[in-house]
Amino acid sequence: MSERQVAAMATKAGTGDPVRGSGTRTARARSGDDTRAPVPQRLLAAATRLFAEQGYDRTSVQEIVEAAGVTKGALYHYFGSKDDLLHEIYGRLLRLQQERLDLLADRAAPVEERLREAAADVVVTTIDNLDDAMIFFRSMHQLSPEKQKQVRAERRRYHERFRALIEEGRRSGVFSDATPADLVVDYHFGSVHHLSSWYRPGGRLTPQAVADHLADLLLRALRP
Repeated sequence: MSERQVAAMATKAGTGDPVRGSGTRTARARSGDDTRAPVPQRLLAAATRLFAEQGYDRTSVQEIVEAAGVTKGALYHYFGSKDDLLHEIYGRLLRLQQERLDLLADRAAPVEERLREAAADVVVTTIDNLDDAMIFFRSMHQLSPEKQKQVRAERRRYHERFRALIEEGRRSGVFSDATPADLVVDYHFGSVHHLSSWYRPGGRLTPQAVADHLADLLLRALRP
């Protein structure tokens, strides 16, 4: 099975319907104990739980395969290394968010509405996959240089599509051009990237409430 086929299988199994939303942390944790789940999904679920609980560097390959109920040979059949598991944990989230952003950006709706929906969506999908985001931003520096380069390119594509909505609004006079578009994008995604450090499920604010507040802050910063 090719690396692309494995990634597609893991994404389909781990994230759910990309139009309606991503899987929860609880669902993913349970899937690691489901012997009926595809092996790549079980490995990713086990790795996600262990990386979140005890850290990437303190988790061994043996612990992952034991938690997934498979052999090391099975792991290496689908993933070349523990490094590949870390890369895929974030990759499946980024692919989901990119697909959703493309769908929202291409809608036949006013640009302000599309940008607000996109700004809120990345918050909700990050919270829905909080362990994935936390693991990655805590451990990205432990990826190989080549994989770090790949991730930066993938994130840059996402940010550029998001920024294009801001630039579209500016060309049509909906948004102010007083602040550089790159700074506006960094402002919003800086907030998104810090969600894993403070957001706790079951708190006073629901994921959608957090998303609405952050999207409103972004829109207020852009209005003339």
